[in-house]
Amino acid sequence: MNKSDIIKLKHRLPIIPGINGREDYLNSAVLVLLMVLDEEYHFVFQKRSQTIRQGGEICFPGGKYDKRLDKNTQDTALRETAEEIGVLPDQITIIGALDLVIAPIGVIVEPYLGLTEQTDINKFDINTDEVERIFTLPVSFFKNTPPQVYQTQVKVHPSYIDEQGKEIMLFPGRTLGIGDHYIKPWGNGRNTIFVYQTEEGVIWGLTARIIYDVVQRLSL
Repeated sequence: MNKSDIIKLKHRLPIIPGINGREDYLNSAVLVLLMVLDEEYHFVFQKRSQTIRQGGEICFPGGKYDKRLDKNTQDTALRETAEEIGVLPDQITIIGALDLVIAPIGVIVEPYLGLTEQTDINKFDINTDEVERIFTLPVSFFKNTPPQVYQTQVKVHPSYIDEQGKEIMLFPGRTLGIGDHYIKPWGNGRNTIFVYQTEEGVIWGLTARIIYDVVQRLSL
């Protein structure tokens, strides 16, 4: 490595740093959709169909980034919203992007805040294969109702037991000569989980974290 290499590195470093190893995560986006009902802003939520992954849970519309269809993750959020609840991109004004969320389960979520002029969710064309129902809750509810806060422990597992009861080694710490400490789960990380109890059901996890972020920004 010489001085010319340093110059190359300088010009190749990003102005805004990205996420090292992002390709190892499932990259997705959601739309935090707002609408005005009775002169008050409401969040639009959907309850996932029981037949899909995480069935029955309450969330914002969104899904996996698809480079074949999306120029960026904002496109992802708008596309998925149209597919899931029938609100088209030209019916939505994007207010801006919220902080992305990195989940310990291996998912990166980029939330966008948007506003629709529609005032009747009964006119939304929901995809019943993915969405059981949609509903709204006023933003003021979340401003006035602090979430319950829990913590889970996050550990790195170098192996797992398959369906036949056989241990599958993912990271052979002993073989690599790193030490016996790494042949068992390690780490004492904590993951904070927010939970809102609502009349429509429990809202928790990434959705609750995003709500909490919006509410905190409103309180500044």
